[in-house]
Amino acid sequence: MERQEYNITAYTENQVGLLNRIAIIFSRRKINIESLNVSPSEIEGIHRFNIVIVETEEVVHKLAKQIEKQVEVLKVYFNPNQDVIWQEMALYKVPTDVIAEKVLVERLLRENGARAVVIRKDYTVFETTGHREETDSLIKALQPYGLIEFVRSARIAIIKASDGFHSKLQEFERREPSEEVAENEFLNDREQVFTM
Repeated sequence: MERQEYNITAYTENQVGLLNRIAIIFSRRKINIESLNVSPSEIEGIHRFNIVIVETEEVVHKLAKQIEKQVEVLKVYFNPNQDVIWQEMALYKVPTDVIAEKVLVERLLRENGARAVVIRKDYTVFETTGHREETDSLIKALQPYGLIEFVRSARIAIIKASDGFHSKLQEFERREPSEEVAENEFLNDREQVFTM
């Protein structure tokens, strides 16, 4: 089987230590994580991990099963790049005088969809979004003009052929409704119950 980039999407509860346990699953197998993004999802209280690795489908399938075994993990999906819509954000810091003096640099930034985020006398910071190849090509183009600093975010991705996890969760709740939450009868009498 051929190795390629895969996007692993995991829906989880927001618990301390979960990121470490997921990272251990990869490090034990000596698999490098290319990109990692954790953010809130469309469901309140549920977080979404987006992990990018380069592996075979068989290995990724096993990893997804291992991640899903974690108690706080609700569901894990994995998809190759062609099955997801994804972007990365990049920031570029360049000397302001170069932009002001060289029309070529301004045109280059405009052609790449970059927009100014901060403009100071000594430097200007531009932001752009796109695929890795696009942000990398702008780095190479700006190097001769004194690129001061560069940073790129982790990948964010949405699965193309998905109804979203929210609809699956609602369907599950409809088929297997949760029990009514039992209230602790002593909750309001804490002082009387726990005094010595």
